[in-house]
Amino acid sequence: MSFATATVSSLVSPLPVHDSAATFAAAASAVASRRGEIALELPMRHAGARLVRVRYELQGVEGAPVVFVAGGISAHRHLSPTAEFPEKGWLNELVGAGRALDPAHRQLLAIDFVGADGKLDVPIDTADQADVIARLLEALDIAQLQACVGYSYGALVGLQLALRHPQRLQRLIAVSGAHRAHPYAAAWRALQRRAVSLGQLQCADAQGLSLARQFAMLSYRTPEEFEERFDAAPEIVHGRVRCAAEDYLDAAGSQYVARTPVTAYLRLSESIDLHRIDASAIRVPTTVVAVEGDRLVPLSDSVTLVEGLGTLGSLRVLRSPYGHDAFLKETDRIDAILKTVLIPTTASPAPTSAERGNGATV
Repeated sequence: MSFATATVSSLVSPLPVHDSAATFAAAASAVASRRGEIALELPMRHAGARLVRVRYELQGVEGAPVVFVAGGISAHRHLSPTAEFPEKGWLNELVGAGRALDPAHRQLLAIDFVGADGKLDVPIDTADQADVIARLLEALDIAQLQACVGYSYGALVGLQLALRHPQRLQRLIAVSGAHRAHPYAAAWRALQRRAVSLGQLQCADAQGLSLARQFAMLSYRTPEEFEERFDAAPEIVHGRVRCAAEDYLDAAGSQYVARTPVTAYLRLSESIDLHRIDASAIRVPTTVVAVEGDRLVPLSDSVTLVEGLGTLGSLRVLRSPYGHDAFLKETDRIDAILKTVLIPTTASPAPTSAERGNGATV
């Protein structure tokens, strides 16, 4: 596939209305997905100009509004199964018929983050990721996104996109991401990277990365979830005490090692900690979604972000035992929030000033 010939029609009209089941079926049958990549020289914020390759996937009906979707540092370009690419995606439960992210109604664009292949061993900033997205939109002839939906690291990238390339973006939905890395969360990640470094010193890269991922799982979830799932007496196995959660943690570590290069993990983990923006400089309407009990992005930081956004910011708060990972678990509730932003209806009352300033808990 030629890098120069990839084009996508970009419309930013409202969600199309289907008059009948027949027209809906016709639109659904037009859903297609394709993959490609572009090569570009990227002036990186901390590493100078570098040649990078950006791999993307686009699914949906050609000519429909385009939504860019990005997740955590382990997310990738494949959101959900399609006829062309039937393998499981990382956002399966939030993409599909009847969802806000319905490929029969809009095009969904996603990338493999710069550095995700482990070949770029330099500091990577969220600003670099945003610049790559802007360059990709230019290459694909997409004048403007209907929205960017970012989860975790993707929310940080989305904030940078809104700040650096506002003309490319109508609105932003930032889920579990804020204007900075909280010091507590940065300390967690620093220890995880030390676990990887210790593994490397012992020629045990996989073991170090697995341990780092297991530490990370504790920060993604909450004590309440662990109490509900793993409240069982420990066992003595081969003379060692083993707690109930260890099988779960071991599996999480093994799965992560199987798909993640060590360098990619280290550099993208650092990228989260490098992130810092001035929210008051953003000129794109932004919905911030926070989770009570998120140990990595505390509610107080989300409130500070929304205050910085001023009249362009609104806040929605979820109560969930899943903490930072709520966006992957509370799919119906997240979808309901996405619909209020992506599919506005004339029947819905306008939010009051109190709701705009304080958000709502769902």
